[in-house]
Amino acid sequence: MTNLLDPAILFFVFGVLAGALRSNLEIPPAISKFLSLYLLMALGLKGGFALGQSALSGTALLSLGAAVLMAFLVPALGYWLLRNKVPKLDAAAIAASYGSVSAVTFVTAMQYLESQQMGVGGHMVVAMVLMESPAIIMAVLLANMLRQRQTGSLLTSSGGAAVLGGPGSGPGTSIGRILHESFTDGAHLLLLGAMAVGYLSGDAGKTMMAPFSSGLFKGMLAFFLLDMGLMVARNLGAVSGKSPAVIAYAALGPVLHAAIALALAVLLGLPVADAALLMVLSASASYIVVPAVLRYAIPEANPSLYFGLSLGITFPLNILVGIPLYTTVARQVLG
Repeated sequence: MTNLLDPAILFFVFGVLAGALRSNLEIPPAISKFLSLYLLMALGLKGGFALGQSALSGTALLSLGAAVLMAFLVPALGYWLLRNKVPKLDAAAIAASYGSVSAVTFVTAMQYLESQQMGVGGHMVVAMVLMESPAIIMAVLLANMLRQRQTGSLLTSSGGAAVLGGPGSGPGTSIGRILHESFTDGAHLLLLGAMAVGYLSGDAGKTMMAPFSSGLFKGMLAFFLLDMGLMVARNLGAVSGKSPAVIAYAALGPVLHAAIALALAVLLGLPVADAALLMVLSASASYIVVPAVLRYAIPEANPSLYFGLSLGITFPLNILVGIPLYTTVARQVLG
C-alpha cells in the first residue's frame, strides 16, 4: 500500500486516468525523450558510483550470471508457451519483448528499494544491460529458422521436378546488425557511458553530480511516469480483442518469470536486494528498444500485439503491484 501512495506512482495512476478520460493533457515528445535520457543518465551514474565503491565481488558475479541465465530462459519459456496460441513469428516477437527488460520498471524498482533502505549494488545496473540483448538474438535466430522451414518446403520447378529449398533460400536477418543496433542504440549507449563516467569519477564525481543524479531524480521520475500513464491509456485499446491466452501470459507470465528468478536467487544465495531486482528484471518486458529492433528484424510480427501487451498490461501491473510484491517475497524468503 505504501508503494501506491508514493508520489511518482500516484502521478502514473493520474496519467492513466487522464488518458482514459481522453483529456488533452500530453507531454511533448521532445520533453518525454529528455526525461527518458535523464533517467538513464542518472541511473548509469548511480550504478557507476556504486560499482566503484563495491567492485565486482564473487556474489556480484553470481548475480550477473543469474541475470544472463534468465535472459535466455525467459524468452525460451515464453516461446514454448505461446507457439501454439499465436502465429509462431508473433510468439517469437512476444518472447523477445518479455525476455528483455524495461529500464523504467528497473529505475522505479531502484527508487523503491532505496526508499526501503535496501542497499543496491551498482552491478545490478550491469545486469540490466546484460539482459537487454540475448532475447533479441534468440528471437532473430528463431525467426530465421522459421523462415528457412517455410522456404524449405517442396517447390515445383518449371520442369515439374520437386526440389528442396536449401539453406539461405529464404529471407534472413544479420545477427551482427542486430547486435550493432542493440548496443549502439542511443539510450543503451548513454546508460553505458554514464556508468563508465560514474565509475571513473568515483566519490569526487558523486559529490559533484549529487544535485543532478539524486536531487532531481524523484521529481523527474514522477514526471516521466505521468507520461507513461498517458501512454498506457492510449495503448490499452491495442490489447482489446486479443487471444485470452496472450492476455493471460502478459498478466501471469511475469509472475512465473519472477518465481523462477527467486528460485535461482535462493539456489545461489544472492542478497535480498539483488534477488528483488532480478525478479523485477525477469518480470519486466521491453516496450522501447526491443519493439524498435523487431520492426526491422521480424517485420512479419504484429507490433500492436507485442507492444500492446508489454506496455498496456505488464508495465502497469509491475509498477503498481509487481515491484512491492517481489520485494516483499524476496525479503520473506531470503531475509
